[in-house]
Amino acid sequence: MLRRSLVFGVVAIAFGLLGAAPRSDAAMDPKAFIGNLGQEGIQQLGTNVPPAQRIARFHQLFQADFDVPSIGRFAIGRYWQAFSPEQQQEFLRLFAEYTVQAYADKLGPYGGSQFRVLNAAPAGEEVVVSSEVVRPNGPPVRMDWHVAPAGGGYKVTDVYVDNVSMRITQRDEFAKIIQNNGGQPTALLAVLRQQVHEGPAPASARGAAPATRGMTPAEPGGMAPTEPRGAPVR
Repeated sequence: MLRRSLVFGVVAIAFGLLGAAPRSDAAMDPKAFIGNLGQEGIQQLGTNVPPAQRIARFHQLFQADFDVPSIGRFAIGRYWQAFSPEQQQEFLRLFAEYTVQAYADKLGPYGGSQFRVLNAAPAGEEVVVSSEVVRPNGPPVRMDWHVAPAGGGYKVTDVYVDNVSMRITQRDEFAKIIQNNGGQPTALLAVLRQQVHEGPAPASARGAAPATRGMTPAEPGGMAPTEPRGAPVR
């Protein structure tokens, strides 16, 4: 759980970094692209940013700077083909909204951290840009950004935090929800609809989430977004 929480917390930094940089950075090489995002963006992380503003900013940047269709299809895995075209589009929309909500309130503790680009290396059609986040309290955290050319700029296709993939983590969570609901992929749509509609659970409600949510709030003091429950969706 601690390792998973760390992954989600630092990936939240990634979203904040991308949201703060101007679009002209897309013309840079991948290493300079990520480096500039880190240097300018990490200074804007902190508790002084209103939650509603974070969510609105995240929604815009996630759609603009991440390859949402590719990440979403990977996260749903083989169940993608079980959806109708309409359900596929709904899933991608819900996936983006859920991801934005899940990470939106995780940025505050990382305000004041330092971001450093280490190196970059080709990986097939992508480039992996390695970096680290130096936190005020705690050891440095390694981040490997998978970046692909797109429309004259770049799109982030995955972020590895200490060798743990954001895409794989999400895929494992979604697979558990589907498996816990009779192997029905439409159950994931129902869970995501309810999660997006309800938003993050308030502190007073943590530990008392209804079984129909399919996901549970983070543990007290944790930074992970909600995780799959064992109870089925009804």
